[in-house]
Amino acid sequence: MYSNILVAIAPDHGEGQVQALHLALHLATDANARITAITSIEPISAYIPDLAEADLNKERGARALTELRHMVGERSEIDARVDFKPAAIAILDLAEEIGADCIVMSSHKPGLSRFLLGSTASRVVRHATCSVHVLR
Repeated sequence: MYSNILVAIAPDHGEGQVQALHLALHLATDANARITAITSIEPISAYIPDLAEADLNKERGARALTELRHMVGERSEIDARVDFKPAAIAILDLAEEIGADCIVMSSHKPGLSRFLLGSTASRVVRHATCSVHVLR
């Protein structure tokens, strides 16, 4: 079915992330597909000097990668990546870079302004060039 699956994980967003990972694993099982997991760290404000931002990003990135690696399994063959962009942009850029044919992600329960999907999920669905599975 799918040969290259990208699963978007936000470790701090709860149970939906585990469900997204399980769905990606399920979709990959039948086709022996490759899975890449991504988590994104929002850029720091422009008010922080470049040197301090680089150090802070390095620390935040290491922590996020550790959390992501823990979630997907320390010895898992899932490629784990961290990006320093807004989440939707990071997901879409990586999907294009690796030639993903499916993106799996969960969506939080949004407020009335985003009636059906969270903002990141809705952006990914609108702009992805491949199939997108969104868990609610």
